[in-house]
Amino acid sequence: MANAYGIIFFFQLLSLTGASESGIVGGKVAKPHSKPYMASLQVREHHTCGGILIREDFVLTAAHCKKYGPLTVVLGAHDISKKEKSQQRIQVAKYHPHPKFITEKYDYDIMLLELKNNATLNKYVKTIGLSKKDGKIPANINCVVAGWGELESISLLKSTEETTEKMQFSAECKNKWQEYFYADRMICTRFDKKKGGVCQGDSGGPLICNSKPQGLTAFTYKSDCNDPQYPHVFTKVNFFLPWIKKVMK
Repeated sequence: MANAYGIIFFFQLLSLTGASESGIVGGKVAKPHSKPYMASLQVREHHTCGGILIREDFVLTAAHCKKYGPLTVVLGAHDISKKEKSQQRIQVAKYHPHPKFITEKYDYDIMLLELKNNATLNKYVKTIGLSKKDGKIPANINCVVAGWGELESISLLKSTEETTEKMQFSAECKNKWQEYFYADRMICTRFDKKKGGVCQGDSGGPLICNSKPQGLTAFTYKSDCNDPQYPHVFTKVNFFLPWIKKVMK
């Protein structure tokens, strides 16, 4: 893995051929369709990023996912290596990356995808509500991260996986990531090496705390996304609520 723009960590990049270490590290396979708001963002049927369905016609994800090419949103999936009957494949009508998004620092790393067709809501596909306002998220609470990772035993299977990460104090995040961490619009987590956490391929996927999406996976340490010395960093969803509402009007 090469340094990205000379920065000491590797941003959430995934080759379209799929790296063997892509996806949640050390997680467990989630109960099928237990997270019906999850979206797999694909380029030429290859999973590149995660996202969440927040309205029938909008998916929320990370802005840096746009670089991979024209995205197709796949909803209602559990095993993305199969054409499940529950899946809905919807093209993106319009990309809305945040106007202040800075690629080099992955700052303001948030994007709304406006869908060409409304998703059909059912038991496999549901929206997830956002918080009503920007509030402080308590440190040390356990949050769930989810994404599509490859199972070691069956390399072709790409099922939804999940694990837990613990909310970290902003001061500790800032101390570790220094000028790359902005406490007002980013949050970070501590994680157990055994339980693992997010890695390449999980970009744009949610950090769920108290049943609400509080973060979108942004970046990890370049050499080892599973190194507990380097907290995982997420775009803070609540900070962007006014912008989200404005775009979706």
